[in-house]
Amino acid sequence: MKVESLPGFDGLDQTRWNVLAAGSPLPSVFLTWQWQTAWARAFLDDRPLQILGVAEDGGALAGLLPLYEDAPGRHRIIGGVDVSDYLDLIAVPALEDEVWGALLEHRAADPCEWDLHGIRAASAAVTRLPSLAARHGLSARVEREERCPVLALPPTWDAYLASLSGKDRHELRRKVRRLEGELPGARVRSVADPVGWDQAMTEFLRLHRLSRAGKARFMDETMEHFFRDALAALAAAGWARLWFLEWEGTPIASFLCLEYGESVGLYNSGFDPVRARLAPGIVLLAHVIRHAIERGFAIFDFLRGEEPYKYAFGPEPADLFNVRVAP
Repeated sequence: MKVESLPGFDGLDQTRWNVLAAGSPLPSVFLTWQWQTAWARAFLDDRPLQILGVAEDGGALAGLLPLYEDAPGRHRIIGGVDVSDYLDLIAVPALEDEVWGALLEHRAADPCEWDLHGIRAASAAVTRLPSLAARHGLSARVEREERCPVLALPPTWDAYLASLSGKDRHELRRKVRRLEGELPGARVRSVADPVGWDQAMTEFLRLHRLSRAGKARFMDETMEHFFRDALAALAAAGWARLWFLEWEGTPIASFLCLEYGESVGLYNSGFDPVRARLAPGIVLLAHVIRHAIERGFAIFDFLRGEEPYKYAFGPEPADLFNVRVAP
């Protein structure tokens, strides 16, 4: 296999990239062309890119490792560590070990470190990269860095409710009844069409900033620009949906979800603190999960963070790892 260091995104084909990403062993919306290029526009600044392409002998693209120089002597996968939950090598499944081998041989004499974040437990970067690296005189250190609560969805809403503990099922129903009783006429709506997306994002961002001071600090001007850019591109591809719980025409809770492959990912949220005692986010989340079940998704992924409210919905923790490859 041949490894080529590509100068940037301009010389790469968007469709070819996305087909390879969708067919990877662990596909993720964070590895799509839309997400990766939006992240680079927002956060790369003057740091150099190093997109490594791996081709089979016949010229067919077998793998991509999109890197950037985060600090002298350290490269990370494009997507950073703050906004991208799952990152990895993009590769043809049957050729994954060969692609890693070619990349390791290519960089064997390079003193820099590859600092790979957001790597899932089933990834070859966790299970096989350490032994592959050793063959090329390199080390690959694997450390757990985070957990994502992940829910395997049953075929029906009734089956899902039956899977919850008695306490969690009772609490969920109680919260739904209380909100419906105190805010009669409250309704749920979603936006997934590019038409109207920008206005829906404005509503979401308002609730996001209202939620708590930390979220308001996080959503600075640069981050808002990134959210609008990246999520508009994902919505145009059919991979993003905004949810709102509204009362008397005013949104009181919102979720930003990523729909990709067989999973729905709960990416971010916002709510009006004035309505906090009615748990509008919990009530809305029940609708979002039910919608995912009814549309036939297999997984509801709560993504990074182990907030207690997530575990009340019955997910299991899934480990994420940091993998560091160095001489």
